Amino acid sequence: MGQFGQLDVVVVNAGLFRMNLVDAVPLEELDLMLSVNVRGVFLSIQAAVPHLKDGGRIITIGSNATIRTGAPGNSVYQATKGAVAAMVKGIALDVAPRGITVNNVQPGPTATDVLADYVDLAAAGTALKRIAKPEEIAGLVAYVASNEAGFMTGASVTMDGGYVL
Repeated sequence: MGQFGQLDVVVVNAGLFRMNLVDAVPLEELDLMLSVNVRGVFLSIQAAVPHLKDGGRIITIGSNATIRTGAPGNSVYQATKGAVAAMVKGIALDVAPRGITVNNVQPGPTATDVLADYVDLAAAGTALKRIAKPEEIAGLVAYVASNEAGFMTGASVTMDGGYVL
């Protein structure tokens, strides 16, 4: 399998976030978000599968927007992340004969550059009144990649501090 051998784990962390009300979403913005958030995730997985060892792990990074309302102007982002959650279920069936698991981690508001200007607003929308630290999300990803999660596949796991909006 080449110079570096096979892959054990693939984490697909592709995402583009834009907000616009449904009647104001430019076609170019819709196409771009679908291209990055859905097509990009699919193509990344498709490219990785031949290089994954049997029993390997595929983990996508989705969003709690898949199951939470969020805010007006979020419909395209929600739709793309919902597509990822659905895609994981189907791909899990495709690769199950090789013992490969496919799961989706759905973080809520997390301390990243995307939220830098909205930390207080985002924190107010959680039951815990704070946003996630990146290492908390990474801890969940590490668990999903572990042997202990070997019986979990096709699942979406949400970690969002009890997001209530």
